Amino acid sequence: MIEFLLPAFLSGIGIALLAGPLGSFVVWRKMAYFGDTLAHASLLGLSLGFLFDINLNLALIVCCIGIALVLVALQRQKLVATDTLLGILAHSSLSLGLVAVSFLDNVRIDLMSYLFGDLLSVNTTDLIYIYSGVAVVLGLLILIWRPLLSSTVNEELAHVEGVNIGLMRLLLMLMVGLVIAISMKFVGALIITSLLIIPAATARRFARSPEQMAYIASIIGCLSVTMGLALSWNFDTPAGPSVVVSSALLFMLSQAKPIKQF
Repeated sequence: MIEFLLPAFLSGIGIALLAGPLGSFVVWRKMAYFGDTLAHASLLGLSLGFLFDINLNLALIVCCIGIALVLVALQRQKLVATDTLLGILAHSSLSLGLVAVSFLDNVRIDLMSYLFGDLLSVNTTDLIYIYSGVAVVLGLLILIWRPLLSSTVNEELAHVEGVNIGLMRLLLMLMVGLVIAISMKFVGALIITSLLIIPAATARRFARSPEQMAYIASIIGCLSVTMGLALSWNFDTPAGPSVVVSSALLFMLSQAKPIKQF
């Protein structure tokens, strides 16, 4: 049992540790729809990986980062509102992915495992990809935490202080893209964004500083992974959705008003 669940547990913990601080910025900047856009784009990366017979993890990372760069480039043109651009990119990339899948005559793809994740299929190679991504993103977050936080709180004031606002926005989008790419196979394209925003939204109720919110969000994410895997093991439910359900349950409990003492 331990040998079977340990890789899934380790991968989930790695993703949760990363989703905590990064999800906090997604919540602060109201970027949930951006996460959904990249999740849709990851299906295009998956399709292209199968179509050209290249490493799926690499294809997902390249595609998600590519979509993030395209969004940044289009935003600078200021021809269309950001939410409109997100809608165009999300549905265009999803449709392109489905078109690419139609050319795969000799390949059988279990799309359900990529749409909703399959934590229990994690192997050693997958763990290497996950923790390499965790190391890169966490290292970058620690390096740029102050300027990124400053630009999130007040872009004009941060600009006056010498912060490169455009660079901070680009780095944040690239980090979100990388996290979604390494998480899609294990949590699922349709629900990966929830693992970014639900723990962060839950932590917001208890945190008194941005740093506290990031720490608490990571702890809540790890707790959600533990609860979700326990639920999946005992009741034979899908692992990824079980993790998200556990996270949503913790969020609902956090919103409950305390009982008055008489």
